[in-house]
Amino acid sequence: MKHDIVEKNVGLMIVLVLVAMSFGGLAQILPLFFIKSTTTPIEGLKPLPALVLEGRDIYIREGCHVCHTQMVRPFRSETERYGHYTVAGEQVYEHPFLWGSKRTGPDLARVGERYSDEWHRAHLYNPRDVVPVSNMPAFPWLFHNIVSGEDTAAKMTALRKVGVPYTDSDIAKAAEPFAEGKVKEVDALVAYLQQLGTLIKQKR
Repeated sequence: MKHDIVEKNVGLMIVLVLVAMSFGGLAQILPLFFIKSTTTPIEGLKPLPALVLEGRDIYIREGCHVCHTQMVRPFRSETERYGHYTVAGEQVYEHPFLWGSKRTGPDLARVGERYSDEWHRAHLYNPRDVVPVSNMPAFPWLFHNIVSGEDTAAKMTALRKVGVPYTDSDIAKAAEPFAEGKVKEVDALVAYLQQLGTLIKQKR
């Protein structure tokens, strides 16, 4: 039997499995590059401003994306709690994307403008002050660390190379918000949180 040859030859089996997986992966992934809705930015989508871009990097650095997803799935149980499901056009300029599947904390895809800046600050300083049962760690150093902005222009330049439409003017002015040395990391992080998911009307 021909299948005996494959089953008794581990090397051949591995090669054939990889070939089968490659064809399956290509069949699922390649069409997405040609579907307009997955590659076209939604109305109003713009590259993140300098302050928000720095806030996103702080969000990643502190591991917020490890416990909080940013991907509302199209299920009633999720849309009733978090809002409109996530669409591909929102994520066109996301590098790297922060979707995820683990929710130690709530999904944050639609958290923008749901709470005040003061609430977010209190929550970051000591989560138990606003959510008594929270197991989220506190981030008090964000209230002391200053954002220099010295690398912001380089970040924008790198992002432009992968398709984010930052202009020469955006890059030239990237350090301006941080010029006086008064922007703290918490300011940047809150600015990032407050714009999440605001381009699509929330369903609550």
